[in-house]
Amino acid sequence: MKYITKISLLALSISLSTGAKAENNQLNVYTWAESIDPVLIENFQKETGIEITLDSYTSNEYLLAKLKSGSSDYDVVFPSQHFVKIMIQEGLLKNIDAKNMAAFKQVDDKWKNKWWDKSSEYSIPFVYGTAGYTVNRDKYEGPANSWKEFFEPTGAAAGNIAVFSTPDEIIPAAQLYLGIDFCTEKRTDMKKVYQLLKKQKEYVAVYSSDNISSRISSGEVVMHNWWDGDSMRARKNNNAPIEYAQPKEGLVGWLDSMVVPKNSRNSDNAKTFINWMSEKDNATIEYNYYAHSSAVAIDESKAIHKKENSPEIFPTAFIKFTRACSPSAQKLVDKVWTQLLQ
Repeated sequence: MKYITKISLLALSISLSTGAKAENNQLNVYTWAESIDPVLIENFQKETGIEITLDSYTSNEYLLAKLKSGSSDYDVVFPSQHFVKIMIQEGLLKNIDAKNMAAFKQVDDKWKNKWWDKSSEYSIPFVYGTAGYTVNRDKYEGPANSWKEFFEPTGAAAGNIAVFSTPDEIIPAAQLYLGIDFCTEKRTDMKKVYQLLKKQKEYVAVYSSDNISSRISSGEVVMHNWWDGDSMRARKNNNAPIEYAQPKEGLVGWLDSMVVPKNSRNSDNAKTFINWMSEKDNATIEYNYYAHSSAVAIDESKAIHKKENSPEIFPTAFIKFTRACSPSAQKLVDKVWTQLLQ
């Protein structure tokens, strides 16, 4: 989730003498940046003859805006749970009869028929995790067990924190810290949120959801909003001197699903991809690469992220999942964020 980029993987047409072939060999996937193992993309193309063009984003807001513009040509996208609900309500998704797909059989029962897609017609839950903040332990020696350190920084952290560039997860984090309900419609509550974020702003070096790994790992900032698995990947793969905080007030939960936009021209290929990605062996490869918890079955014997070596995705902190807000609640969120960044 570092930057927005567009790549066409294995752009040359792959001709195989064996394996299932699609009538139309194109598939346009729009997903979180650096989220899908390139090995899986290559294997899928070889096995099916379907050529994938991969485009990426760093926030649900960017994804929603792209689909609402009507100019996108995507076949599979990966929105978080509350945005799945919004997209269904706004008629932006195809009914793919998800509950009768092979992929649905792989989904953990606890993620089936949830409030964002009660009849399981539009979405296949795929990965889940949390949004919180990460600290650089070479630069910061203080505690990381409360949102207080992030919203009211002192010492080395003052002036050296970085915050997500969109409100989707930072406002819920502020609400957790203040003990305010998500999606509150009370102006007095949101005034408290605004005051907290406004006071924090004098200590913020940058509002950004891009290039997080390099920024926090190098010590350019000492605290940064981040996601659990991404923080873990930097720690494990790059030996970064970082720690993912476990705030006592809780972490912001999310679950990303695979869905098909209404304007998809390759929906059969999209369903083939969704089913393929949900197969146990492929889901295990993805789990080991992406480092977020899997909503579909994986081969635990091949999983490299275990409770004993992966505290980021096995948190001790309470998790509260974001919800789709009412229009009046969302209006308050938008107002707070707009005023904050003025």
